[in-house]
Amino acid sequence: MPRTTALAVIRAADRLLLSEVPDAVKNVVGYRPLGGTIEFGERGHQTVVREIREEIGAELVQVRYLGTLENIFEYLGRPGHEIALVYTADLRDPRVRDQDVIEAHDDAGGTFRCFWKPLDDFRRGVPLYPDGLLEMLTRSPSPRSVSRAGEP
Repeated sequence: MPRTTALAVIRAADRLLLSEVPDAVKNVVGYRPLGGTIEFGERGHQTVVREIREEIGAELVQVRYLGTLENIFEYLGRPGHEIALVYTADLRDPRVRDQDVIEAHDDAGGTFRCFWKPLDDFRRGVPLYPDGLLEMLTRSPSPRSVSRAGEP
């Protein structure tokens, strides 16, 4: 069964805030926006606000729905399938943009690193997940604001 996720595309000029996704089986390191699984009874825009607060301790503002991606993939040698609701958002505290590396916390109590990566890195072939996100970001019209009940 596919996992339903919500991801927050957070920009600072030409850079995106992303987590590192190493795959030792494929011997590649890719990057992905922060976010996570939508919990039962939670809307996608609520998920990104909660996940960013939990992962990096930051608050989001101006959360806007961008689109949906279906991603069928293999990670660490195992198949995966997700439906990802993609949002753009801004950080309430602009000082977060001044941090080159941000330590984040996952649900299991571990940590991972987030980086501000130039969008051009992905145009040059650095993997950006989920599949189709780069195309969505480079062709997208202005995103729609999300109201409390306004999910797609």
